[in-house]
Amino acid sequence: MKLRQWWTQKRKSLTSACLAHALHDGYTDALYVFLPVWQAEFGLSYAALAIVRALYSGTMGGLQVPADRALRGLSPRAALILSTVLALAGLLIMAAPFGFAGLCIGLVVAGIGSSIQHPCGSMLVTVSYGSDSRHPLGIYNFSGDLGKAALPALAAVLLPVVGWQPVLGLMAVLGIAVAVALLPLAPAAPIARTARAAVASGKGRGGFGILTTIGALDTATRMGYLLFLPFLIHGQGGDTATVGLALALLFIGGAFGKATCSRLGDRLGVVGSVMVTEAATALLIAATLFTSLTPTLILLPLLGVVLNGTSSVLYGTVPELSDGDTGRAFAIFYTSVIGAGGLAPILYGTIADHSSQTVGVLASAATAAVIVPLVLMLTPHLGASGAESDGKAGVFRHRMAKWVGQGRQ
Repeated sequence: MKLRQWWTQKRKSLTSACLAHALHDGYTDALYVFLPVWQAEFGLSYAALAIVRALYSGTMGGLQVPADRALRGLSPRAALILSTVLALAGLLIMAAPFGFAGLCIGLVVAGIGSSIQHPCGSMLVTVSYGSDSRHPLGIYNFSGDLGKAALPALAAVLLPVVGWQPVLGLMAVLGIAVAVALLPLAPAAPIARTARAAVASGKGRGGFGILTTIGALDTATRMGYLLFLPFLIHGQGGDTATVGLALALLFIGGAFGKATCSRLGDRLGVVGSVMVTEAATALLIAATLFTSLTPTLILLPLLGVVLNGTSSVLYGTVPELSDGDTGRAFAIFYTSVIGAGGLAPILYGTIADHSSQTVGVLASAATAAVIVPLVLMLTPHLGASGAESDGKAGVFRHRMAKWVGQGRQ
């Protein structure tokens, strides 16, 4: 009886959203392990490799709003299963012997599937928990990092043994298992599309616009660095398995960062915590350029904490700054951040092609540094939220704003 009381529909909904998120984020970041293999097999430059990667991330980001609008009548169960089936179908197309064209088509199909999952899962958690959704949204965000840690490591271990097409096939089989698991967990009836947080909501589109801009820059930093990380590890003497280990260490740190940055947000507020994590991100990215392989592997979990952890602070603020249609707000937010994640590596890759890999990595670090003064503009829009009302956070913001102001004089 106690188990039945604990295993409520809320928890089932959260579990279903987390399962889908872990799988899709695992698919997304496992693709980085394949980049050196595809570069060698198809003779791609850094910029061309980023464009190929953007076929997935660009499709996933660009279809967030259309997917949210088109599938409003579907239940969370139908939408999450549809997204998973499309994603695994894309992997199967990539794994088939269709050459470079099949790879590109498969990336687009998989991106279409993942575009459905993000707004649907976010909205499901928000509606299920209402005004108490900030922590469950953090758990949902954290679940994505579990997939990011597990699937890239699995792919890196299997690649030298069975080749990249069979590895993609095995990842697709995992998707089938998740689709089956969603059947008893996700709600079978459509959910309401409007959900407001009890805290200050609809403070104005200006605040939401700033939030999405910060989210886009944060994602651009992360995706830009991930483009170069496999090559950075190879350049320091690591093999394919070491690349998988490096990605796993980075994403394990990122998963830990979700909880760490949430606690930091309670103490410093959204503005203060983002300033701290982005400054640390810029410094640590630069540091990995000047270390050997072992120190780099030691730094990667710490870098992951700040590189990935910031997103949970930003993500949990979306319902507070939405104008009521939280599902649409999440879709717009994801369009911005995923679109930036797809386009920014092309820019960084072009920079690297015309200069060096080191300059490309430093460009991603500079993007994180830009967020530090930008996030101060978010302060007026969060003045009444719980995350920003703490007295210590107010003192911290005042001192940092004063310091930045003095620096501009």
